[in-house]
Parts: sequence; structure tokens; C-alpha cells
Amino acid sequence: MAKVKTFVLATLLISWSFIGLFALLGGEWSGLSSVVFGVIYMFIPAGVAMFLERRAGGSLKALAGFPVKLSRWYLVAWLLPIAVALASIGVALLLPGVRWDPEMSGMFTRFADSMSPEELAAMQQQLDALPIHPLFIGLGQALVAAVTVNAIAAWGEEVGWRGYMLRALAPLGFWRSSLLIGVIWGVWHAPIIVMGHNYPEHPFIGVGMMIVFCVLMSPLIQHVTQRAGSVLVAAVFHGAINASAGLAIMVVSGGSDLIVGVTGAAGFIVLGSANALLWVATSRRASSSLPRV
Repeated sequence: MAKVKTFVLATLLISWSFIGLFALLGGEWSGLSSVVFGVIYMFIPAGVAMFLERRAGGSLKALAGFPVKLSRWYLVAWLLPIAVALASIGVALLLPGVRWDPEMSGMFTRFADSMSPEELAAMQQQLDALPIHPLFIGLGQALVAAVTVNAIAAWGEEVGWRGYMLRALAPLGFWRSSLLIGVIWGVWHAPIIVMGHNYPEHPFIGVGMMIVFCVLMSPLIQHVTQRAGSVLVAAVFHGAINASAGLAIMVVSGGSDLIVGVTGAAGFIVLGSANALLWVATSRRASSSLPRV
């Protein structure tokens, strides 16, 4: 556990100092600057993990997920998060105050605080000119981004969470290690959540919500990672989460950022159900592997 403590403390110290500097320089969590700083932020866990692994004489190539060994779990990692995002739409529509909104007025309302009226008007014109509904275009873009730019950025986190930490915590077993990684992963997000990431309407409550989200997402990512035996699968899964999250709020209106979306109550219900299925599946697998008398 000593190496885990070192990794966690170093990652939090460097990450939070970096984002604190961004805030002191007048940075706000909107626009291009937040994207650039956000991507750099995502690579800090990988940097710390690779430094510690190199110092301990370990293999950086293995930690980073190379050589690549393709398996069907890459496909699961690519499609499952997108299915979660789409399912979150259906669950959100069952919640009070949320309605189906194909005109996407709810999405424009959410962007009102971060975009000027002129920018919103230009976006509306662009969407009106599309030959098919933007949801389908967004779905196609998510599928591509999940395995390209988003996966590369997500790799920066996953080398730390599902690479370095998962190896170190393996003796705790699947569920306990997943819970601990999920909590730390969520806490790591705290400063950018307070600045407005994911929960701009509720930045402080959002910190707790993000921890819950990471705890619920952690077993799913860990399962596909362990089944494939590579952190690259975790990067694809994480990339797909980030790429598809916007789909869950495109065609619903009403509800707050605590209710709708993958990171809201709707997403929590979907993820909780997925974890229940995973629990049943892994329990049955464990039971079937026991010797019969």
C-alpha cells in the first residue's frame, strides 16, 4: 500500500497545484483554455505512474499497455459506454420534470451561461442546416472520437488508475480495489468540478456526485481491463465515456445537472443496474469454477 499512497499523494499534489495555478492566472472552465489545461491535467496520473514505475525498475511498456493484443473486449469498451449514455436518456424521461425535447431547447439552455447569444444563434443555424437529426451525427462523432483523440487523452488517466493503481491493489480483490480506485478517481476531479466541469449549476454538490459516478463506473472499466489484460482497453472505455456523455442531454429538457445525463441520477440508475448485472455474472462464474463434491 505504500506505493499506492505515494502515487495518490503525488498525483493529487501535482494535479491540484496545476489547476490552482490555472485558476490564479484567471482561467475559467470554459472555452479553448479549459480544453487545453484539461488535457494536460489528464496526463498527470500517467506521468506520476511512469516516473514511479521507472524508479522501481518496472516495465514502462507493460504499464502503458504495449504491445497491443486485440480482443473482443475492445469492442465492449467502445460500445458499452455509448449504450449507457443512450439508456440514460430513457431513464431521465421517467424522472419528474424531464421531457423529450427533439428541438434540443434544453441543451441550448444549459449552454446559455457559457456561450454568447451570437454563438448560440450560430449553433442553432448550423444544427437547422443538418440533413439528419444532430443526435445521429453526435452518435457517429462519438464512435470515432472514442477510439481516437478521446482515447489518447483518457490513456493519460488510465495508466495511473487502471494501470499503476490496479496492479498495486490487486491483492484486495476486484470489488474492494475497484471501490478504492473509484473514490480516488472521483476525488482527483474535485478542483475542476468546483470550477464548473460536469456540474456547472451545482459545483460543490457536484464533487460528491462525481465521486459517486466514478465509483459506479470503476467496476465496469476494471472488468474489461482485466479481461483484456491491457490498460489500452480502459483508455478506449474512458474515451467512449467522454465522447458520448453529451448524447445523454441532447434531446431532454428539464431537470438539473444532478438529474439528467450520464453523470446525473439518470446515469447513476443505469450504471447501478450494470454493476448489479456484473455482480451476478461474476458471482456465477466464481460459483461454476468451484470444485463439485
